[in-house]
Amino acid sequence: MNTSKQLSLALAAVLLLAYVPAFAGASMVDKLTTLFIYMLLATTWNLMAGYAGLVSVGQQAFFGLGGYLALRLVDGGLPAYPALLAGAVGAALVAWVLSFYVLRLKHGEFAIGTWVVAEVIRILVMLDPLIQGETGTSLIALNAVEPALRRSIGYWFALAALAGMALAMAVLLRSHVGTAARAIGDDDEAAASLGVRVLRTRQAIYVLAAFGAALAGVAWLASAITFLPRTNFGVQWSVLMLFMVLVGGLRSGPGPYIGALLLFALQEFLGDFGAWYLAGLGAAAAGCALFLPQGLWGALSPRLVRLFARPPASPVSIPQERTAP
Repeated sequence: MNTSKQLSLALAAVLLLAYVPAFAGASMVDKLTTLFIYMLLATTWNLMAGYAGLVSVGQQAFFGLGGYLALRLVDGGLPAYPALLAGAVGAALVAWVLSFYVLRLKHGEFAIGTWVVAEVIRILVMLDPLIQGETGTSLIALNAVEPALRRSIGYWFALAALAGMALAMAVLLRSHVGTAARAIGDDDEAAASLGVRVLRTRQAIYVLAAFGAALAGVAWLASAITFLPRTNFGVQWSVLMLFMVLVGGLRSGPGPYIGALLLFALQEFLGDFGAWYLAGLGAAAAGCALFLPQGLWGALSPRLVRLFARPPASPVSIPQERTAP
């Protein structure tokens, strides 16, 4: 399937999904919004860890920071919905500044460093009188919007964020930056010896992934309205990202979406069973690690290729003229 046909199908799917609030109930709209947020987190973490080799456990820093900056902007007088987008942009700018420091760390040091940065940011946010420490606060400005309309806008925001980020990542991975990121993910020292600008490439990936996490954070805030530091800056977000990507398929396009769908299904069917839900997540992760090291997509893609592959055309036999005896 060529690129233009893929783009057309993706655009048709987005337009179809955009009509869902017109006929679906409130519960369905809320669940799909959550699913879009999961997919956004999974795809951006896969971009960073799968392609550039940056295994972070601190992406919750930008998830929470986007929401916090939006709250600050609303408190300063900016309308709520523009403030949500501006908050995500502000979080990306913070990521750009941090990238000059954290990207000098490697492997395990980078993973631990990103978690420490996330905790420091969480503590600083809790010191703000607007947040009221562990008590948190709410985006009260959204209460002025009619509930059904607010739910639909939150849904469209999450869908647009997911579609826009998927398009941005597709363009990036097809550019020279994407090629350089793959080389760095394989071996950064060898890539540097070939002239690849390792720090600049990683900065582009890191900032884009942070922007995606911040978009997910403000979409969550638009849906939940409440902002709780322990929740919005919780390390569980990075754990869920890691689960979705590893189970779905690291360094693959469809893998993170499959992992997000699996996580969503486990939450729907096992979420009310408490410890059984956690056991289901653990069993799925352990099963993929033992039997499907390339994730679900790595196991499914060869079978799908064989299933949808066109059979080779049979050779046409040309009758030969019979010569007279």
